[in-house]
Amino acid sequence: MPETKTLEVPPDNKLTVDVDVKASKEAPSLSFTTAPATPPHTPPNDENSPEIPSKDSSQEVPLESTIQLEDKAAGKASTASTNDPKIQSKAKIQDIIPVATASVQDGTKDRAESAAADGHELQSKAEPQDALQDPITHLGDNADDAVGQAPTDGYQDIIATSPSVTAVPQDVFSLSPATRLKYKLQHTTDLIVCPGVYDGLSARIAEAVGFETLYMTGAGSTASMLGMADLGIASRDDMVRNADMIANLNSHKFELIADMDTGYGGPVNITQTVNQYIRANVAAFHIEDQVLTKRCGHLSGKKVVTNDIYLSRIRAARAAIDHEKADIQLIARTDANQQLGYEECMVRLKAARECGADVGLLEGFKTKEEAARAVKELAPWPLLLNIVENGHSPLITVEEAREMGFRIMIFSFAGLAPAYMAIKAAYEKLRHEGITGIQGSGVGPKVLFDVCGLQDAVEVDANAGGEDYKGMT
Repeated sequence: MPETKTLEVPPDNKLTVDVDVKASKEAPSLSFTTAPATPPHTPPNDENSPEIPSKDSSQEVPLESTIQLEDKAAGKASTASTNDPKIQSKAKIQDIIPVATASVQDGTKDRAESAAADGHELQSKAEPQDALQDPITHLGDNADDAVGQAPTDGYQDIIATSPSVTAVPQDVFSLSPATRLKYKLQHTTDLIVCPGVYDGLSARIAEAVGFETLYMTGAGSTASMLGMADLGIASRDDMVRNADMIANLNSHKFELIADMDTGYGGPVNITQTVNQYIRANVAAFHIEDQVLTKRCGHLSGKKVVTNDIYLSRIRAARAAIDHEKADIQLIARTDANQQLGYEECMVRLKAARECGADVGLLEGFKTKEEAARAVKELAPWPLLLNIVENGHSPLITVEEAREMGFRIMIFSFAGLAPAYMAIKAAYEKLRHEGITGIQGSGVGPKVLFDVCGLQDAVEVDANAGGEDYKGMT
């Protein structure tokens, strides 16, 4: 128990305490308990009422205050006691009256938060931005009691520190994409089905069709942006730029799960990549155990790194997420089935789960029975199923995946392969017949532009009083 002493405050009810609170991983808390000031003299309403004598300087009744500053990180508490109104300690507290303002310096930056109380007790909390929890997040003694609110600047505060959440938001779509996806995984049981997208148009089409979660495929992004095969050629900058564009087309309507390949280097590189994905508003990403010169998961000859290197990637990603207090979901992917077999995949995924991965992904199931077995062995940990039609794995339908117990299902080539077939057919028709075959389909410029947000742009202009797009048809 920290020692507690009594402070006598002069009649002007003003106390100044200068405090230098060292930065800690947890926000320090200040609690103040003040006795109400002596009420001013009020003349009696009744002539028979006894007169209350006025107060002079010789009859001062000091305001007693107890101030306790607890540094949670160090587990220490300090108190100050003096009759002198100027007290040097570790915080700067001004004007302690029924309304008090506390300013706490964390050693490098000033963070201030004001608090008010009508009664005798006042609770004030400091808000250093580099602390692990935001002051608006109420944390109980048990981590399971932690429930927070998500800010809207792309950095998501923790909605819960464990799957046990004591309160849930009423409208999940008012939250950030990452927090929405985390909420769905923790508080729903249905299968989240995601079409593969690779550019702005494919993402807009998926949104228009009604999908709430999209998957940015690395193979599709490499083919679309670079015109190259999925051989680890796309750089981190390429992938971040594409993810940023797609995720923010309409972040209030859909969440984006993005391919992160191997993380593009060692732990330091992975940390930077995760930070950039968080800033890009990505809701989840998967990171894998292939060598840096990787290839598509459905090509032969894949090679994976050792389990130690793989887990170092998972740990680096987890640490980066925790440092940013982000809700972005970490999906641990293993491609070891082709080279090392199913049992090694289980060893790696279970270890990744222990390192803090939120979801697992075994790439390249050889049979449907193997897929169902993985779900049972890793339950209740959520698993993601990647379907690549005409790839190395059997075709599993949405209903089959739902019955098996998968939580997320991505169709990586759902946009890329049909686009290739349709574009190729139109170009061949043009090459051999001189027409594209589009005429009569009803698909013209306005139809495509409507899918890409034309009406939204017109509405923004009109609401601002502009006339640039008035009468557009």
